[in-house]
Amino acid sequence: MRVRAIVIRIIRQFFRDKRTLGLMILAPMFVLFLMNLVFNGEEYKPTIAVDQAVPVALAEKLQKNDAHIKWMGKQTAKAQLNKQQIDAFIEMKEGMPQMTLEGSDPTANKAVLMSVQKTLQQLTPQTKTMKLDTIYLHRSEEMALFDNFGPVLIGFFIFFFVFLIAGVSFLRERTRGTLERLLATPLKRWEIVVGYVIGFGIFTTFQASLISWFAIHVLDMMMEGSFLYVLLITFLLSMTALTLGTLLSAFANNELQMIQFIPLIVVPQIFFSGLFNLETMAQWLRSFSVIMPLTYGADALREIMIRGNGWNEIAIDVYVLLGFSLLFMILNVIALKKYRKL
Repeated sequence: MRVRAIVIRIIRQFFRDKRTLGLMILAPMFVLFLMNLVFNGEEYKPTIAVDQAVPVALAEKLQKNDAHIKWMGKQTAKAQLNKQQIDAFIEMKEGMPQMTLEGSDPTANKAVLMSVQKTLQQLTPQTKTMKLDTIYLHRSEEMALFDNFGPVLIGFFIFFFVFLIAGVSFLRERTRGTLERLLATPLKRWEIVVGYVIGFGIFTTFQASLISWFAIHVLDMMMEGSFLYVLLITFLLSMTALTLGTLLSAFANNELQMIQFIPLIVVPQIFFSGLFNLETMAQWLRSFSVIMPLTYGADALREIMIRGNGWNEIAIDVYVLLGFSLLFMILNVIALKKYRKL
């Protein structure tokens, strides 16, 4: 009878908490739906630039083998390779074709190499003997799979754990009455928010720095750019996750409800962070990446760590992450009205 009473109490508790009950059913379905959209996307078609000296037959065959062909000179191609606007450039060197791969995206590399290999096999016997010399712009011949995914994983783990810890910690501040006591003082809402952000921010910054150092110097992850820029991006990701976590904690009544935000807020960002090539997704789905903070953090970390780029290439990502942090801080101030009007 006592066991029965416990079972009935738990069932009643779930039915009283409609959000928990709904998310137990809807959250897995939502994640599976996203995975279906991502993994059932279109096959990636590489964009290959060719020099005017390249035989027309070679370019035409490449186009028939699912490659987008652009005719351009070497200088233009080099600039577009650096901006990831094309995946490869083919030119003629001493009568033989030479290909330069952008190299930082394994999906694009594989698509280019498959298209070129298929093309060379289909050419006439006279041109089948062509040896295609391949150069990697970003040292992909030395790049392990972990090197490619590493920057994204650094960004994701920092974002995930800071979001979770900050949200749960701020929730405890509220449920234990600490926040109410602060709201009873003459402090303004924005002062409380700034105080919490700085307080939590000190520890999250230390965490982000330690994770970045461990990945690069202990795990020997590829690092072509400045470590200071890596610290800057991980700091901004931490601030974004911190302010978002504290904001959403205002809408949770217990720690279980805070954890429920993970499949809705954190998991979808994985699919738009660079682990999967966005070009293979439907256009309407790809547009959601603009509202995902991890998209900008992961992009900046790849620019620094894999491509060795500096401020000019990461400036937009920095400004967007700053914008997210400021927006979430403002919304945090507004959310405090829920507890007391100042």
